Amino acid sequence: MQKTPYFTKARVTREWYLLDAEGQILGRFCSQIAKLLLGKHKPTYTPGQDTGAFVVVINADKITVKSGKENKKIYYRHSGYPGGLKAQTLKEKLLKSPSKVIVDSVKGMLPNNKLRDRLITKLKVYAGSHHPHSAQMPKPLSSEELFKV
Repeated sequence: MQKTPYFTKARVTREWYLLDAEGQILGRFCSQIAKLLLGKHKPTYTPGQDTGAFVVVINADKITVKSGKENKKIYYRHSGYPGGLKAQTLKEKLLKSPSKVIVDSVKGMLPNNKLRDRLITKLKVYAGSHHPHSAQMPKPLSSEELFKV
């Protein structure tokens, strides 16, 4: 009888993926990023363990949302002081920091525990088409390949 192999850190192989956000819809794109970060595309996926890959996203400033959502979706934050509630629409946030929109969206799709903090550090998002991770040789994934993974 063969034993089921269990996750160990020595067995994990980390891939690097390069994704282009140009023309992608925000929610669908970010759900695929969350899947790659969690490692759900691998047969060695173990819940509660970090078996995922590194993801580099370029052209974050060219991501799209469905019609009307850029003015309807509002991000709230609070300073902790009375009257410290700040509101910002998606359109304003995309103009100010497009990479933060993707990071926040992916962060909301990951489990709300200690693992999320470790996984989100493996997501690298850049507004332009250049990134400093060429030494890691990230594997480019097209939009068709992304949704098949």
